[in-house]
Amino acid sequence: MLNRRHFLKQTVGSSSLLALSSLVPEFLVNTARAAEAGKDQVLVVVELTGGNDGLNTVIPYADDLYHKARPKLHYTKNEIVKIDDHVGLHPSLRQVGDMLQKGELAVVQGVGYPNPNRSHFESMDVWQSADPRRRSGTGWIARSAPELQGNSSHIPAVHLGPKELPLALQGAAGGVVSLGTLRSYLSEPNAKDNDAKTRKRLREDLVKASATTQKDSMLAFVQRRQLQTYATVDRLADLFRPPVPAPSAPGTPAPVPAPAPPDAGIPGEAELSAPRNLNPKLNVVAQLISKGLGTRVFYVSLDGFDTHAGQKQDHAGLLAELSNSVAGFFQQLKGTGHDKRVVLLTFSEFGRRVQENSSGGTDHGAASCLFVAGPAVKAGVVGAHPSLKDLDAGDLKYHTDFRRVYATLLDRWLGCDSNTVLGGKFDPLDLIKAKI
Repeated sequence: MLNRRHFLKQTVGSSSLLALSSLVPEFLVNTARAAEAGKDQVLVVVELTGGNDGLNTVIPYADDLYHKARPKLHYTKNEIVKIDDHVGLHPSLRQVGDMLQKGELAVVQGVGYPNPNRSHFESMDVWQSADPRRRSGTGWIARSAPELQGNSSHIPAVHLGPKELPLALQGAAGGVVSLGTLRSYLSEPNAKDNDAKTRKRLREDLVKASATTQKDSMLAFVQRRQLQTYATVDRLADLFRPPVPAPSAPGTPAPVPAPAPPDAGIPGEAELSAPRNLNPKLNVVAQLISKGLGTRVFYVSLDGFDTHAGQKQDHAGLLAELSNSVAGFFQQLKGTGHDKRVVLLTFSEFGRRVQENSSGGTDHGAASCLFVAGPAVKAGVVGAHPSLKDLDAGDLKYHTDFRRVYATLLDRWLGCDSNTVLGGKFDPLDLIKAKI
């Protein structure tokens, strides 16, 4: 997690972070068009941390084996949000269910990867690196950053939350940042004058240095990217600065504005750090999209899905937070006219076991489900629900490799080459209404 001073020290004070990246040469020759803020397509990734119970998220309510395996945790036909004659959504997902009815939600079933790992850390690394063999030390979003940024000056991807930069965004050569709290990142009380002078001096030093650097050299590339990223980060403060009151009519006494705290309009730590609070994070993301930051991928998380005990109440609360936050997010975007250019993806590192345990919960499993949401999404159920008769050591078997979802969003939504990012070709799914 970086505050503003730390960011300046790392990105402007040292070029080795970019210069040593293996992705720099490809990024340097990238000729993709510059993303135009306010018009480019955006992906929002929501990590459901802890292993979401897919079987009680998309529920096979018509299957007797489901009710037999979960005598305490099951939901009946009269409780679920019905999708069809076989499956339905958890009762807490009613607002998400409304999005499905409006044609703005795809439910992808049976998602996973070969030889599933039931360790939180290792399986999360698999999803975030998009490498089931865990040979890659970089994230799939980070590897797409060069194409996401293209020739623009915008930050290609932003992580919003209390944790350090997720693996999914690590290894980028295009200035990916993590905003732990916008207040601490964008404003440091009692140091504003010095910060302003520091910003100006560092910018001037970089401009002077770049003037004497060979135009097509690696150093020129690093200097240019540092300037571009620094300028975009500096814009965050402008985006959240309170508006200046309109001037008074001639002859009218000028209004005296009420004193405002220096961080007015900037979300604080409490809003962004709560692990089970998704709504404030998506609220900030919606503001940044609407205000034209130009970022192509936003990454947030909702924690608490490791439901080994007392799952019924906890899981219901988590899914309600997810459902209400996602629906509210798109409603907020619709109010500013930006909803049609945003797609949201949910994922979790694994599902849970089919059989409930003696503590009223479920243990680590394998295959699960995920959601892809937004007006640009082809709505409906993608893939059959995994069989409850044919299990893998008590777990659901996957039939859809999660990298197919990534490939679809990279190729058909973000306009990136999924073959390069994922290190192989994965057949796309029918998730997006129109190719870009």
